[in-house]
Amino acid sequence: MMTDPLADMLTRIRNANRIERPVVDMPATILKKSVAQVLKDEGFILDYQVGLPGTDEQGQPAFRTHSDFSVPKTLLRVYLKYGPEGEKVIRHIARGSRPGLRIYRRSAQLRPVLDGLGIAILSTSRGVMSDRRARSEKVGGELLCTVW
Repeated sequence: MMTDPLADMLTRIRNANRIERPVVDMPATILKKSVAQVLKDEGFILDYQVGLPGTDEQGQPAFRTHSDFSVPKTLLRVYLKYGPEGEKVIRHIARGSRPGLRIYRRSAQLRPVLDGLGIAILSTSRGVMSDRRARSEKVGGELLCTVW
């Protein structure tokens, strides 16, 4: 049993980014999909898909997309982003709140990460969102992670 699936997601992204892999797969959950959507909206990843691994007619590995999280072995596939000369877009990704120490922030306590170059991802009552959006909507929540 995994105690912190979000930390596992961030570690998989960090490790794949370190060896410059274009794609990373992980078990899918709704929270992970929401974090991937925020990363996509903020421009840190190219895209993501939710689906099942399989094979096509020729026997080659293929990825079949679907959105049902109740199906066993559902994967979240994240397409990492790199610059024109291969430089990494994600330079740092770290877990904020964790199961042993939850960190909550009010909207007034949210400060720009790395002078606005990075983001903090929050779980709020209005869903998972970046710190910029949370400040504009004047809503606080649990600090999930920071990315720059």
